[in-house]
Amino acid sequence: MKFMNQREIWTRLSEMRDAAALIEIDKITWDYNNTPAEKMEWESREQYLQSCPPGSQIVAGIGEEICGYIGFRPPTRLPSNQHVLELNIAIHPKYQRQGVGRVLMDALLKFAAERGVRKLSLRVLGSNPGAIAFYKSCGFVEQGRLVEEFLINGTYVDDILMWRKV
Repeated sequence: MKFMNQREIWTRLSEMRDAAALIEIDKITWDYNNTPAEKMEWESREQYLQSCPPGSQIVAGIGEEICGYIGFRPPTRLPSNQHVLELNIAIHPKYQRQGVGRVLMDALLKFAAERGVRKLSLRVLGSNPGAIAFYKSCGFVEQGRLVEEFLINGTYVDDILMWRKV
């Protein structure tokens, strides 16, 4: 396995032209190991762009290829809640454990700080120890746990709420 030099990994805000690559990353990344939803399949490019408009994600790439993304949005539309961003992250399987997630998280922290965001939050399944370890290594801590929140493949799984200050 080749490890990427983090200087080889670029980041930028998502654009319309990224939709096909990001839809493909969702399709091959999300499954019952990391989400309680059915396998992620967008019905159309338009549906994807409506849910994930350009600029609502930071994408990472190497050369011309997009390797992953970190999505962000305020948890509600309330003005009193705009200092918080909820996150979701997906890395193409062939680029996992090569520093892409860390580069994306660093880019998001910078982006959030520049916009006055104070808190980042996310949800992760208790059955996903790799993701939990990654988030902890990025400074996230558990802020709550919805015990046995999901029944996945016959097993009850906790939904862990994590956060970190920007």
